[in-house]
Amino acid sequence: MSMSTSVVGFRPPDEKWKTMKEVWDSCKKAGIEIPKEVDKFFNYTSPDESGVEVNLDKCTKDYRNDYSEGLEINLEKIPKDIKIIRFVNSW
Repeated sequence: MSMSTSVVGFRPPDEKWKTMKEVWDSCKKAGIEIPKEVDKFFNYTSPDESGVEVNLDKCTKDYRNDYSEGLEINLEKIPKDIKIIRFVNSW
C-alpha cells in the first residue's frame, strides 16, 4: 500500500460561504438534492468549517534526497487570502 501527500489551502468562510452552507444544510435536512451550484462551490464534498478549499498544487513541488522525500511549498505562490494550509496523507 502506498501513501500520497497533498497540500490544500482554505479561504476563511465569508458571507457567500455562509449562505451556501445554509442552503446545503437545508437541503440535507429536507432530504433533497443539493443544487449543482452549491455542490460545485464546496468542491463536490461536504462543507468544511475551515472555509473554501483551494488546490495548492501550483505552489508545491516534490522534494527528495537520499534519505527522505516530501513536498516543498513556495510561499510566494500561495494566494494572499489563504489562511489555513492542510497537509493530507492518503492511502
